[in-house]
Amino acid sequence: MGNASVAANNLIEPNAASSYEVTRADLPLSCPMPGMTLWNSHPKVYLPIESEGVSKCPYCGAEYTLIN
Repeated sequence: MGNASVAANNLIEPNAASSYEVTRADLPLSCPMPGMTLWNSHPKVYLPIESEGVSKCPYCGAEYTLIN
């Protein structure tokens, strides 16, 4: 298994938390975010966060806050 099993162990479990802090480096923001497992989550949706600094996923309800 080698590298594939190591990569699988480094994935973030989607929808595991109700809130996440993100930075400008994470933009454009999508839920689930890159690095999250996708097979047990919802379809990817892009979230507008730039103007308000906060956004909520319409699928899972995860709240994202843009930090400096």
